Amino acid sequence: MGARLSRRRLPADPPIALDALPPELLVEVLSHVPPRALVTRCRPVCRAWRDVVDGPTVWLLQLARDRSAEGRALYAVAQRCPPNSEDEEEFPLCALARYCLRAPLGRNLIFNSCGEQGFRGWEVEHGGNGWAVEKNLILVPGAPSQTCFVTSFDNLIVLSFTFRSLIHLECDVRFPLADPTGSRGWCFKRQLVDLVMEGVWQELLDSSQIEICVADWWGARENCGCIYRLRVRLLDMYENEVVKFSASPNPVLQWTERGCRQVSHVFTNFGKGIRYVSFEQYGRDTRSWVGHYGALVTHSSVRVRIRLS
Repeated sequence: MGARLSRRRLPADPPIALDALPPELLVEVLSHVPPRALVTRCRPVCRAWRDVVDGPTVWLLQLARDRSAEGRALYAVAQRCPPNSEDEEEFPLCALARYCLRAPLGRNLIFNSCGEQGFRGWEVEHGGNGWAVEKNLILVPGAPSQTCFVTSFDNLIVLSFTFRSLIHLECDVRFPLADPTGSRGWCFKRQLVDLVMEGVWQELLDSSQIEICVADWWGARENCGCIYRLRVRLLDMYENEVVKFSASPNPVLQWTERGCRQVSHVFTNFGKGIRYVSFEQYGRDTRSWVGHYGALVTHSSVRVRIRLS
């Protein structure tokens, strides 16, 4: 009979500790760790790992693995317009780490866009009977929640009528109607989006390769007309206005339509120094009814995207 093969196993190679790897290999290995685990689990291990996570190289390697058209364009911009290290004085992590953690491109940066969390995240001024949150009258496509914010009437119009009726004036004396740019008397709400805090580093914003897309859904009840206004302003770090978009659709008349429609705009070539987006909505009814019969607004969005051309 033939000789039997030996079943003895060759001795295994001793494991290599990660802290024994050359720095360039350690960076390569850690670049395969998901961003959140990289920050929460790897960074506290030791000083060497912390230095890797706090540096840009490991994050650039993560960006380089996105081979989509947007990913390639972003990686090219990141190499051409790297973040300024001075930003780290304001934030605990480097700008590329914040970008990978927050993933701002394509994500809706408006918090609580449909009122599913009440008025959290919004600065609110209540005209008339104020704002309310209700269920949508019709389905709004793509909305995270089928709820909406509802406006009421204009304080100043009602106050004008009351004043004239009380003193029995024969002449036409009026208080000024609410100016939508100042929100006097109208239902008004605003959300300020900090683009840098959301993960878009300043040099990327200044690169002319970024577009800011804003959109809003609004509508009316069938039994009451309404007026709606939208203003979106791009602000610098001191909250000074640099450029703005305003939408003033025609008022919806009573008994004419029911439903929602979308207003949208894309900011391009807006120059350098932009940091904030101020998203501002105004609304009221046309009948001055007690209750909430004014404009309905929902599914507001601010999205940042990379320009491919």
